[in-house]
Amino acid sequence: MTTRAMRPTLGSDEVSTAPPATLRRIAGYLRPFRQALLISLSAIVVTSVAQATMPALIGLAIDNYIANSDVAGLERDMLLLLAVIVVASAGRVVQIYLIGDVGQRFLAALRQDVFEKVQDLPLAFFDQRRAGDLMSRLVNDIQVINQLISQGLVPAIGNLFTLIGIVIAMFILDVWLALASFVFVPLVIWVTAIFSRLSRKAFRITREAMGEVSAELQEGITGVRVAQSLNRTDDSIRRFAERNANNRDANIQAVTLTSAFTPAIDVLSTLALALVIGLGGWLVLIGYAAVGTVVAFLIYMQQFFQPIQLISTIYTQAQAALAGAERIFSLLDEPQTQLDAPDSSPLPPIQGHVAFERVSFRYGSDPAAPIVLDNVSLVAQPGQTVALVGPTGAGKSTLINLIPRFYDVTAGRVLIDGHDVRDVTLASLRGQLGYVLQDSFLFSATIADNIRYGRLDATDAEVEQAARTVGAHDFISRLSEGYQTRLGERGSGLSQGQRQLLAFARAVLADPRILILDEATSSIDQATERVIQQALRVLLEGRTAFVIAHRLSTIRDADLVLVVDDHHIVEHGTHDELVALGGTYASLYERQARGYSRNGHGA
Repeated sequence: MTTRAMRPTLGSDEVSTAPPATLRRIAGYLRPFRQALLISLSAIVVTSVAQATMPALIGLAIDNYIANSDVAGLERDMLLLLAVIVVASAGRVVQIYLIGDVGQRFLAALRQDVFEKVQDLPLAFFDQRRAGDLMSRLVNDIQVINQLISQGLVPAIGNLFTLIGIVIAMFILDVWLALASFVFVPLVIWVTAIFSRLSRKAFRITREAMGEVSAELQEGITGVRVAQSLNRTDDSIRRFAERNANNRDANIQAVTLTSAFTPAIDVLSTLALALVIGLGGWLVLIGYAAVGTVVAFLIYMQQFFQPIQLISTIYTQAQAALAGAERIFSLLDEPQTQLDAPDSSPLPPIQGHVAFERVSFRYGSDPAAPIVLDNVSLVAQPGQTVALVGPTGAGKSTLINLIPRFYDVTAGRVLIDGHDVRDVTLASLRGQLGYVLQDSFLFSATIADNIRYGRLDATDAEVEQAARTVGAHDFISRLSEGYQTRLGERGSGLSQGQRQLLAFARAVLADPRILILDEATSSIDQATERVIQQALRVLLEGRTAFVIAHRLSTIRDADLVLVVDDHHIVEHGTHDELVALGGTYASLYERQARGYSRNGHGA
């Protein structure tokens, strides 16, 4: 596991607007690989020196050996040239291997940090972000960095040192020809700076557009059943076409901009080559320079501008990678609001006493945001089953989400056994809670592994006993591979009721002191509901439980029923007490009873 605390941290605004800051962040990830990078750098220097020596040896052969018909000297020169070529090739192999190895380790560390960050971010972050955009950062943005490191970093560094070696060799060979060769270099630098600034902005737009495409694609795939059932596939196609067109246009603009860079460098390199040919020819004619020297310079000129042209190709990758890195680092710099307080301590083993003291809550920090819970107080004794009912949007789910600190209260306190949940560590708090959702998530793993997710050290016998407790063992046993049956994405291949039974088995295995059921029985048939009701009697015994139920018939045995409406608890009592009261709960119960009667069901 990577250690994020050892790496430099910068604010997201700085990262998004300052490429040097992004490069410093990348350098921070490369520090653990200093030794390999130094060896690779040495190999690059050796290769660059060897490449810079080759034209000089060719010029020496022309002027000293070919011109004087010195066969022995020519043979020695060619053997030396061959040795230089071998050294350059060996150095290139070393640098490619080491840089490739370091690059993959760097990407692995970056992926690990991003995944850890996503796991640590509060639910409020995901409420405001589209899953597809996050996936685009994890996959597409890291992929463009991977392409730069695996395909562009080695050539870029090698070409940079080659340029340095060529410049030194040219000045040693002939100062005037060297000065003539570099007349257009300031213009090259100026053109590069302009294109760099413009294309960096263009590629930042392309990464954002790609995130929108990924988000729309993810929604289109996960929502295809709804789109088909409501005959809205044309609308989904239209929305995706808009995002796709925006991405296309952004990439065309970026590619058009960067593709103009190479021809500009080609023009400047051709002008510089023509100048060297003209000046070199004149110097030969007046006897100032030898033919071999001019030939060596022409080779140097090709070697000088060839790396610049290659760098211009890598340059496109670099701009896309920088834009991707900015998006990744902005994610890593997201503030973690759900953190352990500096003086927090582990929550001791709990009895299950839960109290809300004048709790108010709104999403976000904006005081103008609508209130979700307003001055709510309640007490749940250890072992009590507390049911929450009320219309959609009343705040039921928000209320129970405050117990495990998925969100923090805006005002007031949530206490467990007298401990404010904000004063204890999150791990010790959530480790003693169980949570079952209406659409429980199952992983692409075996049934046994999904149940064992509630307690990773559970034995096979304990997994099977948990399944028996909730009535899931029978249907599991009928599967071809039993508990070793591997599930598809989100438990595909199982019915909704079967998926819920596995989620209940997972909760049973975790053996929490406080159990939270959020509409956990609303999506199952009545036959399965009867099985679960029996399992719940065993599961809830001796535990404090908070149950949000759409079917009021499932909470008749609750110790306390809370009616949440208009952001307040408007009624509380047992089922029978609230029916006798004749208020909101009684009206809800009566409407459901009439609905079930019309459909031939009992309430």
